Amino acid sequence: MKQLMMRKVLLSLIPIIVGAVFFFGWRTLLLMLVVTVAGILTEAIFKRRQNKKISEAVIVTSVLFSLTLPVATPFWVAIIGIIFGVAFAKEVFGGFGHNIFNPALAARTFIYVCFPEYLTVRWNIAASSFPGGFTRYITPAVDAVSGSTPLLSLRQSGIITSLQQLLFGNASGSMGETSGALILLGAIILILTKTIDWKLMLSPTVGFVATSSILTLIGVNNAPSPVFGLLSGGFLFASVYFITEPITAPKNSSAKILYGLLIGMITILIRVFGIFVEGVMFSVLIMNSFAPIIDVAFKELKKRRQVKTA
Repeated sequence: MKQLMMRKVLLSLIPIIVGAVFFFGWRTLLLMLVVTVAGILTEAIFKRRQNKKISEAVIVTSVLFSLTLPVATPFWVAIIGIIFGVAFAKEVFGGFGHNIFNPALAARTFIYVCFPEYLTVRWNIAASSFPGGFTRYITPAVDAVSGSTPLLSLRQSGIITSLQQLLFGNASGSMGETSGALILLGAIILILTKTIDWKLMLSPTVGFVATSSILTLIGVNNAPSPVFGLLSGGFLFASVYFITEPITAPKNSSAKILYGLLIGMITILIRVFGIFVEGVMFSVLIMNSFAPIIDVAFKELKKRRQVKTA
């Protein structure tokens, strides 16, 4: 099934994928290939029974899921994740266009809960100078005592990673989430090609920054500065590639703004007050379940206004 929108998303991901190889090595592409094959085979099983063709969306789902993983994630863990995402977050709802939850985030959340060690403590050093990972299969593992991701370092030892590292990507983390600059480049491509709705990208950012600013001003512990919070973890990546997904987001224009604002607010609340260092995947899935209700609520409000003015 040909889907022009999915091809545009893949095009925007090229700089991020190249950056991931530079930062973490060629295992990035191998892991992505393994996940994509597993994702396609999983969808093929369902489509064969339905006598339908495989959608190009499953490739995008597989690539996005791969980019949310640490480069050293075992292949078998990644395979279990994508099978769960495609089968239980997409196909059981009727396939592409009918799913309530984002399949890639559902897959990531599933293995985060089931196999937390591989996604919370096993990180690799991000290359900082050319040729970087272009000459390596995989970059060296991070010392669990002295090194970690920016969010973990902040919570565990109060160490704040420099904004320059967060912007250019030479910080430990998931393969596609470390470089704010490359993610923003992908966002620009998506906006110029009219692939995403800018309201779904801007509104969560506003909600995140506003909530983070309030918590910082009142002196709440573990509340990072808004800029640091945006560039660390997976929030920026999610804002561009997951929150903007039209299938799981509301359709009403005003509903999209509320949806995004709440995702940004919930994310920072989970990060600061929850036991999880990263909260964006939970906040997106939570709001995925409320998207239809928000749509209905705004439609009812519109009807009531029309009745009053009639």
